[in-house]
Order: sequence, then C-alpha cells, then structure tokens
Amino acid sequence: MSMPTPPFPRPRPRTLLGVGIGVIIGAGLSFAVAVYADKERSGVPLEEIQTFSQVFSLIKSDYVDPASDKKLMEGAINGMVSALDPHSAYLDPKEFKEMEVFTDGKFGGLGIEVTADHGIIKVVAPIDGTPAAKAGIQPGDLIIKIDGKAVQGMSLQETVDMMRGKPGSKITLTILRPHQNQPLTLTLIRAIIKVQSVRAFMLAPGYGYLRISQFQDNTGTETRRAVEGLEKEAGGHLKGLILDLRNNPGGVLGAGVETANTFLNHGLIVYTKGRIADSDMQFKASGPDYLHGAPLIVLINGGSASAAEIVTGALKDDGRALVLGQRSFGKGSVQTVMPLSNGGALKLTTALYFTPAGCSIQGQGIVPNVEVQPANAQLRALDGDLLKESELHGVLKAPSECAKLTPQYTLALPAGAEAKAPTALTQSEKQEAEAALSESITQRPDLAKDYQLREAMAILQGKQVPVQVGKETVEERIPLPKAVGQ
Repeated sequence: MSMPTPPFPRPRPRTLLGVGIGVIIGAGLSFAVAVYADKERSGVPLEEIQTFSQVFSLIKSDYVDPASDKKLMEGAINGMVSALDPHSAYLDPKEFKEMEVFTDGKFGGLGIEVTADHGIIKVVAPIDGTPAAKAGIQPGDLIIKIDGKAVQGMSLQETVDMMRGKPGSKITLTILRPHQNQPLTLTLIRAIIKVQSVRAFMLAPGYGYLRISQFQDNTGTETRRAVEGLEKEAGGHLKGLILDLRNNPGGVLGAGVETANTFLNHGLIVYTKGRIADSDMQFKASGPDYLHGAPLIVLINGGSASAAEIVTGALKDDGRALVLGQRSFGKGSVQTVMPLSNGGALKLTTALYFTPAGCSIQGQGIVPNVEVQPANAQLRALDGDLLKESELHGVLKAPSECAKLTPQYTLALPAGAEAKAPTALTQSEKQEAEAALSESITQRPDLAKDYQLREAMAILQGKQVPVQVGKETVEERIPLPKAVGQ
C-alpha cells in the first residue's frame, strides 16, 4: 500500500539546483551628480553608474551599426548576472517558459545538462535514454559549434535555445574531447524528452537496484513506488538496495528532499545559508523508511551533482547508507528563480547547501566512504576528465571544516586490470570506453561488466572485498550502517 506523501517545507517557487530588486535606467542615461549626491552614503555606486552611462552613450553614437536600447540593456543585464557565478542567469520570457517546461519532465531537445566555463559550453552529463546519451555524448565534452556556428561568446541560455527545436529535426554538434586532437561532429535528432527518471531492477533474490537519472517534480513519488515494487518482487522483504546516482546532474530541490526522505525515519536532510532571512532553510525527514531499515549503498561519481549530492550527503551523514564510488561534482549552491515584470526571470544564487554534518557541498562535493575506481583503464581516464564545479570560471568558494575528508576505504583494482589509466586515448579506445560507460549506467545493470556495482553488491551481501592497505591488498568485510529507530 502506498504511503501518503509527507509534507515538506517548500522553497520559493522553482528553486533549482543546476537554472527582487531592480534598477531601471532610462534610455537617455543623463544622470545628474546632484541627484545622487545625497545617496552616496547609502552605497549607490555613483562613479560606476556614470561610467556605464558613458559607455552606453558612446555605443549609441559611435558603434558601426545602430544598436537598440533593448539589445544593449539585455546585454548589460546578462553581463552583470553572468559575472557573479556559473549558475546565475537572466532568463528572457521565452527562456523562462522553457525552463518551466523542463522541470515538468517533458520538453523538446537533446537531453543534455550543460554549463558555461570561460565562454565554452561544457557537458555535465547526458540524461539517460535521450538523443544526447544515445549519440555517445559524455561528461566533460566541450561543445564548440552548433550547426556550424561557433558558440564562443554566446550566453549559456543562447546555446540551450539553439539546441532545442522541433521534434524530429536534425542538429549537428561539433565537440572537443579531452585526449583527442580532432573535433568530433555528431548529428542528432531532436525529440520530445520524456525522461523516465527512475528505473528499478532486481540484481539477485532479495537485492534491488534503483537508478535515478535526474530529479524532476515527480521523482520522489516514483522512487517510493519503485521501492514498493522491488519489495513486492522480493516477496515482501528486501535484504538490501543499491541506489545508483552516477552521472545524475541534479534537478529540482523538492524531489531530492523527498527522495532522501524515502529512506529516512527522521533526521536533517539538508540546510541552506544565505544573506537574506528566507534563504536560510532546513529540510527534515519525517519518514517512513520504505526500506524498513534494510542496508543501503549509494553509488556516485564525478558526474553526480546538485540534488544527487544532497541525497547522498543526507544518507551518508545520517548514517543511513554507505557511499561508494568517486568524489562528486561539487555543485552546492541554491538558485532561486524570481519572476520579472517583463515575463522573464532572474535565476540568482541565493544560498549554499550544507549536509547534516555541516559540510559544504559547494566546490568540494561528497567524499565516498569507499573509493572505487572503474576496473576499465579507459573508463578511469574518462572519469579523470569529468568536469568539476571547482574548475568552473567564477565558482563560489565555500569554507568548510570538511574539506580534508578522505574515504575510509579504497578498493584495489581487480586482478588483470591495468593499474595505470592512459593519459591519452585513441579514437577506438574512446569509443569502447564510452560504450562501456553508457551500458553500465543507462541500460539494465550487469554485475559482470560493472566493477563498481559488483563490489557494491558484494559489500551489501556481507562478502569480503579487496581493500587497499598501503601497497598491499587485504580481503576485508566492510561494515554497513545500521538504520536507527527501526
């Protein structure tokens, strides 16, 4: 029987993990010093406003082509907001409407999460089952052209608009990949992206597997239904569950909170800190734990970001789950979408996220309890190329007492695996690695091919695993957290 959805404190509308006060300046921009003289003490940047006025006037009078006031002012707004951090953005009315469609889980496009860095568009992660994932686009790819047009100098939202379009229409992306000298040209077919964010399978009698590709408005509900379905398939009792959040780029905050609550009876899930009073929030679990205390392991990697990191941090710090994999992406800032009078919106970073233990996610990510590298050397090379939040231009720095955390265990590579990942991959090696990665996390789970998943399963079943101790490998049983209050 499905349990009712527990009430949660909700953030302001469209608070995302991922995408006020206005100053209106007239077209003439003939500011008088006297008007502002009495406001200098209150912090009005008089000198900067005068400089802006001069620049605006010079462009209007001397630029080679006539420029409209609207174009100049929107450019000024975009420049002002983009100078803050990689995630704040101005959304015009069309972009704001498209963003709302995206969070509902149905939109036209390629199914790809991207971010801007130094004027270049970088891929955070493709979404499972979408045209981007099927075309082999990988985290860390650099998109340099869209339909032959260079994206250098474009805003992030402009490039997103170019990638969206009529379902069935073609689009050509020119991509640069690490360790590859020549650009790669990919032709994709746009589609209505109906993302199935949650998929569930049985790995063995009594042991379930839950894959969440991203967090949409309905992901929390789908997660609870999936756990109930696995429990029914297991004859009414699951012995353990693996929650796979690898390459999950995040999504809607509320969905992440509800997902974490699915496995907790009580405790803090996440809290935020910002400058204004209503940016300080706490999200607490109300239960019930749909696993009834059964052991839980969470899989993450460098492509696990945002809401995926909130879920992981909550389950780790509350002692509910063992986290296995590599350090996550490190996107720990809150973006609040504030509607504007012109029909657009300001997506503004207003706070930072902290895990229950007080650790900042921003720029640091979640450190796994058990570090496990992919067995495939090419996959390890790919993982090393994954973009991190800390590498983005203008990234927010968050001081944290948890910055020096390290994994409690490091698993040795299996016998026969190449100990050192290559520094450069040939085209054929790259394709093989991409195929292996795509198959490991977007298709039905395969314990024989997915080393990280296989070791997680062994730990879940209480078996010994190869733990690296100095230069030696020791077979050891890694203890699982025991759920409190069962």
